[in-house]
Amino acid sequence: MEEIKENIAISIEKALDKKVLREDILDKIEIPKDNKNGDFAYPCFHLSKVLRKSPIDIANNIKEKIVLDSKIDRVEVVGGYLNFYLNNLDVTNNVLKKILNEKENYGSSYIGNGKNIIVEYSSPNIAKPFHLGHFRNTVLGSALYNLYQTLGYHVIGINHLGDWGRQFGLLIEGYRRFKDEYDISKDSLNVLSEIYVRINQLAKEDEKIMDIARENFKKLEEGDQELYKLWEFFREVSLKEYKRIYEILGSKFDSYNGEAFYSDKMDEVVEILDKKGALVDSQGAKVVNVGDDIPPCIVLKSNGSTIYATRDLAAILYRARTYDFTKCIYITATEQILHFRQIFEAAKYLVDEKYQKGLVHIAYGMIRLKTGKMSTREGTVIYINDLINDAISKAKGIILAKNPNIENIDEVAKQIGIGALIFNYLKTSKVKDIIFDLDETLRFDGETGPYVQYTYVRAKSILEKAGFYEKETSDIDFHLLNTKQEVELIKELDKFPQVILKATEEYEPSILTRYLIEVATLFSRFYNECSVIVENEKLKEARCSLVYATSIVIKKGLSLIGIQCPEKM
Repeated sequence: MEEIKENIAISIEKALDKKVLREDILDKIEIPKDNKNGDFAYPCFHLSKVLRKSPIDIANNIKEKIVLDSKIDRVEVVGGYLNFYLNNLDVTNNVLKKILNEKENYGSSYIGNGKNIIVEYSSPNIAKPFHLGHFRNTVLGSALYNLYQTLGYHVIGINHLGDWGRQFGLLIEGYRRFKDEYDISKDSLNVLSEIYVRINQLAKEDEKIMDIARENFKKLEEGDQELYKLWEFFREVSLKEYKRIYEILGSKFDSYNGEAFYSDKMDEVVEILDKKGALVDSQGAKVVNVGDDIPPCIVLKSNGSTIYATRDLAAILYRARTYDFTKCIYITATEQILHFRQIFEAAKYLVDEKYQKGLVHIAYGMIRLKTGKMSTREGTVIYINDLINDAISKAKGIILAKNPNIENIDEVAKQIGIGALIFNYLKTSKVKDIIFDLDETLRFDGETGPYVQYTYVRAKSILEKAGFYEKETSDIDFHLLNTKQEVELIKELDKFPQVILKATEEYEPSILTRYLIEVATLFSRFYNECSVIVENEKLKEARCSLVYATSIVIKKGLSLIGIQCPEKM
């Protein structure tokens, strides 16, 4: 499709006697939402000032002069638009041959070859259970990791753990006081969380405990071996549980360097900023002024201690030197928009312009329950482990009700349950808030993961019943696929590579999930209107090939967002 789009731009450029640059024309060509308006459309409104004519006159003039590519059947003028209609037989033949020859590589490319992309995501605070609030961050980052990778980039997944700060001085004190009341070998993370809640409550009642916590963390920073071993234990316990969850979700990380990793790298940051005259005094603190419209970035507090921003700046400097990144993408909730604006501006004093311009913050909306916001105090936090188990259990019940004799039920239920959760959090634009509803998430109809997975399973079932086996594409008569339902589905499959590219460029996996829903919908229409297993062997071969091509796209698309496809449901 991109080649056709390029040819359309060349043809329009020639028809306009090169009065408009081809790049500008190409940038304006779009795919109409309604295919009644063609497969491509070119709006002529922006040409009015240049050519001093009405958009309709310009469009008609181009239509008279344009020389159409053989892949284009016709062009029509509608209200200042040039609508281009493709030769369906040509599209059908080329698209299906490409998919069937490339298979799981369809949609992949090498446009990112030689470029490094950092995706920082998940990044929970250690010694606390993984809860629903971490889930969207994790699956969003995992999807972007996969999308960049399939475009040929070298991707570095970083889990910037919250593993440093005064709270660990408090946890150390709580652990000392209460450890004998618990069996830390069982449910370690929840035990640590409970200990932290208890000591935090005591600290509110007794200021001396907070003084002890500050002293503990001071000693930890200074390298006290006893406290450092305790901190390492907290970190190891946390990582063990987190990695178990990441394996279930299919999330990939190349580094777990968190805040603690940069504790010995902040002095250089302060020194560089000071030498460049970027550090200024502000009520005893040291700050970097980052613009008139946002507050300054605090680097050193009035007591001389560093903060979260200082560690983030040290991370930027380290990553630029270590990874030579093209982009360094941070995925956090919308509450941190200001923080990243500040540190990205301050980073211009630390790294070259190419690295500063490569810093990207991806903000996402909140996850809410049907009853309102999640709250630890109100006991309305949903822990990921419980959520996963609940989703798998409910999926198992639904599947058994539909197909009690299914094999490998536990594995299938796991694929459906986890797939439903991931799809649910990626089908909505990342900036929008989500209301969590597990029952809605697990529906097998509507805009859900199970619906798309079921479409894949149905396709595989059709192929099995038809006795399908792969043949050379040159032996298949794709021109027989000429019904409206067949052509619409094939044209949708053709969009897959561009959907991957757009989803990546806009950091928006929902573009891919919405596309997969559309493919599933069009496949359902095709299946309902066009019998696949027919007496005409040539037609049967062609339709089976279309079913197979659809299954390839769905499986690849779901894999890019971390979802597996069961073979039976």
